[in-house]
Amino acid sequence: MPFTDRLRDRITAGATGLFKHAGYPLARTLEHEGDPGLFGPESVSWRVIGDVATFVGGIRALLVQAAHPEVVAGVADHSRYREDPLGRLSRTSNYVTATTFGAMPEVAEAVAVVRRMHARVRGTSHRGVRYAADVPDLAAWVHNALTDGFLTAHQVYGPEPLTPEEADRFVDEQTRIGRLLDADPVPGTAAGLRSWLEGHAAVAGSPGLAEATGFLRRPPLPWTIRLGYRVLFQAAVATIPPRLRRTLGLRRHPGAITVGRLAVRFLRWALGSSPTWNLALVRVGAPVPEGRFRQPLPIDALDTWGGG
Repeated sequence: MPFTDRLRDRITAGATGLFKHAGYPLARTLEHEGDPGLFGPESVSWRVIGDVATFVGGIRALLVQAAHPEVVAGVADHSRYREDPLGRLSRTSNYVTATTFGAMPEVAEAVAVVRRMHARVRGTSHRGVRYAADVPDLAAWVHNALTDGFLTAHQVYGPEPLTPEEADRFVDEQTRIGRLLDADPVPGTAAGLRSWLEGHAAVAGSPGLAEATGFLRRPPLPWTIRLGYRVLFQAAVATIPPRLRRTLGLRRHPGAITVGRLAVRFLRWALGSSPTWNLALVRVGAPVPEGRFRQPLPIDALDTWGGG
């Protein structure tokens, strides 16, 4: 096997291994032949979330979510991210995967799982404010931070920036997921989303914020992954608006965007686009672009399907 292929395989194994600490959510997706799910092959969402720039977008979203004291208190009080960080990462990834690329029964199951989890997340933040994860405005902060994280990462680190019209389409498409979780408000345009997040009155420092950002800065990752993660972390920080970045206590490093672009381009070369995007195209019978996908279809789905 040529050296470049061995290198790609090693990078792919290291990167994808982080997300394999929970069962694959679309293992039976090919049983729902022709079902486009929430979006379908012509959507902007499949393009955006199928690209490796989502690695940066996910880090950015988690950081921005921590800027809301009640949201981060819920995470601190009820999440096992300290004891099982890769499990939580895999479960969050599964939720994004299922709601984006899944058939409608798989979308419904992913949403039901989150609703059951959120029903138990209740308490009081350090500033004496009651919180509940299923309250519309807290659900909106989590959902909108995720949407904005993916969009911003794609615009800065994606293979090609979206046009303004495509960016608005992406945000509008993502509101479908937010509404399934009763998030409100869920702005339908890129500008409206950015303005809502940047100007949100609840943003403030908190003990949970300090703990969350410290953990995200130096998570317990295998040593072979740490350097690459630090580059992606700084790439994410560099795209956070100044007010939110100051609240988070983070500093934008010179050159972080340039280095981040090189890193994401390298990951795109190694991994290609998401194999789950490929799988969703197969499910709906849409053309599969040649050369876009390097990884095989997820093996659990192939076993279910009986394909090869």
